[in-house]
Amino acid sequence: MKIVLASNNKHKIEEIKQMLNNQEILTLKDIGYTEEIEETGKTFLENALIKARTISKFLTKKSLYYPVIADDSGLCVEALNGEPGVYSARYSGTHENDEANRLKLLNVMKNITNRKAYFQCVIVEYFPDKTYKIGDGKTYGNITTTKIGNDSFGYDCLFLSDDLQKTFGEASSEEKNHVSHRYRALKSLLNQTSILKDDDN
Repeated sequence: MKIVLASNNKHKIEEIKQMLNNQEILTLKDIGYTEEIEETGKTFLENALIKARTISKFLTKKSLYYPVIADDSGLCVEALNGEPGVYSARYSGTHENDEANRLKLLNVMKNITNRKAYFQCVIVEYFPDKTYKIGDGKTYGNITTTKIGNDSFGYDCLFLSDDLQKTFGEASSEEKNHVSHRYRALKSLLNQTSILKDDDN
């Protein structure tokens, strides 16, 4: 069975493909979806559902009945009351400008001693009959005072993982994928037996 991943983010696609082993994954590009999905939710779950629901409707119109996996994730800093949270990708005001987002976070936390933080991911698997399952995962660590390691993806080079005792920017993809919030959310999803009905249609 093919599964559509509601993303064109190459890092996210690579991570999920690795985690699902040989499962055939289709991206938004593969199905011909080119529009921007407006993430107006106030929580990770709300945003994941918006993406999953939108792509499922798109597929149905094309008479394609594949499950859709959509996720929303972000960095939550304890001393900032959970910020940047759902706004992680656009924390600096510009969507997915990783360097600007990192610089803003480092500046905001310049004089803060409590550096505890966690990444959270909520994944939804959405089915053609408008039912869905939810997986939730977190990974804990601390915010560094400078970039350490590869800075090509999000806040990874600023997140010192409790599990790995190194930043995600220093970790290999295999190391990160075994402790990441997305990995834990996906494991949670795969073990989930509770099926919910989407009434917002």
